[in-house]
Amino acid sequence: MKFLDEAKVYIRSGDGGNGCVAFRREKYVEFGGPSGGNGGRGGDVVVEAVDGLNTLIDYRYQQHFKAEKGTNGMGKDRHGANGKPIVLKVPVGTQIFDEDKTTLIHDFTRLGEKFVLAEGGNGGFGNAHFKTSTNRAPRNANPGESGEERWIWLRLKLIADAGLVGLPNAGKSTFLSKVSAAKPKIADYPFTTLHPQLGVVNAQGREFVLADIPGLIEGAHEGAGLGDRFLGHVERCRVLLHLVDATCEHAGKAYKTVRGELGAYEGHLADKIEIVALNKTDAVTPGDLKKQKDRLKRAARRTPLLISGVTGEGVKEALRSLAEVIGESPVSGKAKEAAKAAPWVRAT
Repeated sequence: MKFLDEAKVYIRSGDGGNGCVAFRREKYVEFGGPSGGNGGRGGDVVVEAVDGLNTLIDYRYQQHFKAEKGTNGMGKDRHGANGKPIVLKVPVGTQIFDEDKTTLIHDFTRLGEKFVLAEGGNGGFGNAHFKTSTNRAPRNANPGESGEERWIWLRLKLIADAGLVGLPNAGKSTFLSKVSAAKPKIADYPFTTLHPQLGVVNAQGREFVLADIPGLIEGAHEGAGLGDRFLGHVERCRVLLHLVDATCEHAGKAYKTVRGELGAYEGHLADKIEIVALNKTDAVTPGDLKKQKDRLKRAARRTPLLISGVTGEGVKEALRSLAEVIGESPVSGKAKEAAKAAPWVRAT
């Protein structure tokens, strides 16, 4: 199953049915009069956040969705049936944008939430509706109203309490695999993580959801590497855990590179609470570790945590720091429910 977090689709609600012009004509029955029924209402286009989905891959193969048209009215005062609505099922965390990709229409943050994206057209009145004391035989009826049509963008943003950021190969996937049941791809080369991953973490007697996104490189906001399109998945996070590789050439420069990309992103990620950690401490000598720690401390203007995702050193302290910041955040319950329903543990 491929990971797809953005899709453009066309939607159209159903047209209303036309009203009918008819008259009752039966032998031996006097006072027949008009008997044209009303047209049925067109179907709505409804979007619903459902359980069991964790990607928008369904909208890669089908981009057009049209609701059913209302049935026309008929004689003998028979009204047309309403058109059936069409329901677009999306995972929790999906946002709906207008065609301009900037106007937010709706944001789905809880399971079972529904939103009517386009209402069906009203059915037209038949001539029986226009019958009055002075107009006993009206010969006019209304056509049904047209439905609404538009192009929209569906954009998925993970619902997580904390997010992992850093350069490629900083050990984010290893860290996630150690603290949760997630099974991300781990290898000794950059960009092993090509899609966001979610894991449920238990720390300090409570659970929270941790999101791992593909690594950032210098110029990501201009499209370098995998770009910054995955940064949207940490916009909802309360806190960011910034991992810096202790084996890199200069920890301070690596930190500033990622911070520069976060600042260039429009989601105000640079203003979020950040916990800085120097990872892979087991892979360097004590002398190099002290040198990298001092460089990172000067760049981040705070003392970084020293952790190792492989040996587990300092991992509990990092989780404790995350749990203290998250506390009882409002998004926590939603995030935990969404991640348990659809864990991000597989992407091919």
